[in-house]
Amino acid sequence: MNIVNLNYHIIIPARGGSKRFPKKNIHLLDGIPLISHSIKFALETFPHKNIWVNTDDHEIAKIGLSFGVNVTMRPDNLGSDTASTADVLYYQQEIFDSKQINCEAMILLQVTNPLRPRKLILDAILAFEKNKRTSLATFTKLNRKFGKIKSGYYFPENYIPGQRMQDIEPEYFENGLIYIVKKQAIKEKVIITQDVYPLVINTIESLVDIDEPEDIKFAEYLIIKNNQKNESIY
Repeated sequence: MNIVNLNYHIIIPARGGSKRFPKKNIHLLDGIPLISHSIKFALETFPHKNIWVNTDDHEIAKIGLSFGVNVTMRPDNLGSDTASTADVLYYQQEIFDSKQINCEAMILLQVTNPLRPRKLILDAILAFEKNKRTSLATFTKLNRKFGKIKSGYYFPENYIPGQRMQDIEPEYFENGLIYIVKKQAIKEKVIITQDVYPLVINTIESLVDIDEPEDIKFAEYLIIKNNQKNESIY
């Protein structure tokens, strides 16, 4: 990691509660808890001392400790449905400040996006530093014609009916694979800044976002397909 310039820490937020998918963050995916995929991915690039699981749940904390990474127990109010990820990172930065831990930028890995390209962390850091931005986020091209339905009528948003797909100006969606944010933005509770660098990742794995039990099935399918091709996602 001596080719990078800033001091980074990886943060993996994982709360215990989930109304739509109870115990989502510890649900098994490919035989291991969902959060384990993000921890293992982080360990491919960073040492244990620079990886932090931030949680309000003792079972999740136990999993983090089993990998030898750091665990921050957040207060109950940061484990509620209304608490934002920006609030959690702000609290983590307060912990760093209180312990005099140098962290110039945080790398955020969301548990719900477990399948990532192998070199994503290093590629993201290099793009982040080369382009001198305050934040970085990953995006995927949206190859869809979309619009809105109001009062029983359909209104196209990004195309003219009959227009060829290849002639439509491309749109992108935030896929959640990785974020990098400098300390000053975290202090302002901002993750995606106005100068965010958009790192485009157009892989099928970028479509995986575990929000419902059915999403686990899609992720399992992709893992099986990659295993059959003798390829590793991370």
